[in-house]
Amino acid sequence: MSCTLIGTPKQDGYRMPAEFEPHAGCWMLWPERPDNWRLGAKPAQRAFGAVTTAIAQFEPVTIGVSRGQFLNARRRLPPVIRVVEMSYNDAWMRDCGPTFVVNVAKIGQPDAVRGVDWKFNAWGGLYFPWDQDALAARKVLEIERVDRYPADLILEGGSIHVDGQGTLLTTEECLLNPNRNPAMSRSGIAQKLMEYTGVEQIIWLKRGVFGDETGGHVDNLCCFIRPGVVALTWTDDRTDPQYEISAEAYERLSL
Repeated sequence: MSCTLIGTPKQDGYRMPAEFEPHAGCWMLWPERPDNWRLGAKPAQRAFGAVTTAIAQFEPVTIGVSRGQFLNARRRLPPVIRVVEMSYNDAWMRDCGPTFVVNVAKIGQPDAVRGVDWKFNAWGGLYFPWDQDALAARKVLEIERVDRYPADLILEGGSIHVDGQGTLLTTEECLLNPNRNPAMSRSGIAQKLMEYTGVEQIIWLKRGVFGDETGGHVDNLCCFIRPGVVALTWTDDRTDPQYEISAEAYERLSL
């Protein structure tokens, strides 16, 4: 059973952990959508299968699969992968799934982990429909019996990255784009991020990777590898349009 909570993670003493902290498991979604996966998604399915197999060497993996693809996925994935039938639209659990938050004072207790259910609109309406992706976070939390914080903010998981010690990375290009939260100001968005991830400061980079259809996600531009240290996408080719983007990100990170 998953209960819907009143309040915010920060009010209740929860924070979003860094990606390099220990995991209890990993959730993914099986690709099949024909309008953005070529050749019936067969190449993507091979790639996703390889990724799940690699991750499963280190932690449990669960993958959501549609009714029509269940047997195909079950045959192609190792037995160690948990395959769960569920409805969804696309294959990006990182973006439409929940953000798990933890309370270190409750480690060992049933409610030490809770989940944030952000609103989702398919990267600003990029792919229609997205109605089932918008329910993916809630479904995962129900399956895992994790209590849920509904957040009144349109946000994809790939648009934020944290160090687990109070700092969050994001980009202005993505979170300030009017195709997400047009009625909210920068300060209003920042306040929501702090309340639902538990961070104390936000580093706003200007843009994401050149040509990225997500509209500037930070996760393929810059990420924390440990507190105070980041990995930044880079090129030495000054004629590459990414050079200017990465250089300006480096300048902001160096302040």
